[in-house]
Amino acid sequence: MVASGNGGTLRRWHLVVLASLAVFALACEGADGTGAANPDSTGKPAKGYPSSMAALGDSITAGFGSCGAFLVCGRNSWATGTADAVDSHYARILAKNPRIKGNAHNYARPGAEARDLAGQAAQAVDAKAQYVTILIGANDACAATTAGMTSVAGFRGSIDRGLARLKKGLPKANIVVASVPDLYRLWQQGHDNPRAVRAWQRFKTCPSMLADPAATTEAAEARRRQVRDRIKDYNDELRQACDAYGKRCRWDDDVFEAGFSLDLVNQVDYFHPNAEGQAELADATYSFK
Repeated sequence: MVASGNGGTLRRWHLVVLASLAVFALACEGADGTGAANPDSTGKPAKGYPSSMAALGDSITAGFGSCGAFLVCGRNSWATGTADAVDSHYARILAKNPRIKGNAHNYARPGAEARDLAGQAAQAVDAKAQYVTILIGANDACAATTAGMTSVAGFRGSIDRGLARLKKGLPKANIVVASVPDLYRLWQQGHDNPRAVRAWQRFKTCPSMLADPAATTEAAEARRRQVRDRIKDYNDELRQACDAYGKRCRWDDDVFEAGFSLDLVNQVDYFHPNAEGQAELADATYSFK
């Protein structure tokens, strides 16, 4: 589960112009509801930049596989990472508000599903986060079979519980809810790449979508389309849940639309973003001005 693009020196998303993205739009408002791009002359932090943050979600946000090994690599997380090459949200906010130093918490876990969101949200509340990122749902679609995918109603119930926990415990925090990436596009990019196919088969990666990746039968295509449709349904529910949350929740619908390319995923499982892929995600999702 990874949002990625076509790489190159500009590290652009496939078929997506980053300058036009309204991805992860965040209300950059301080106590007076205004935002400022630079610290003032007294050296105080720029207004509108949080002093603490929490990242919720699954293996993408945890940075899994981004260090070239089958391990969590938090320093490369697009949200809270410290690696210069990634230039995460945390790093960019830190440059504007030094008070956030040491106050970026990553509660994302590999394998997490929507049902785990409420527990992660409780951790964000305990940390008193002023800014929360959420990217979750790919594992709900990546079941052993299409029948095992999380139901749309069940998914929405879990998202609502997580957001309710945040709203009650962090009423002034800004929340960013990201769309679930389009795993079908990853299959399109890799199904004729021998290394990717071997990796998906070896690790049994997202079998609902990537089982028998070279198969082009009508049944195989119908299965993949079913998974893609379920992801679209999840995204509809995420959008509606964020809208219901109120003005402090900002919804992204462009992660799903972003393309996939193999040069932005690691060369071990051909599924999770490498450091460059994490950097692209940070670029595409950062919205402070």
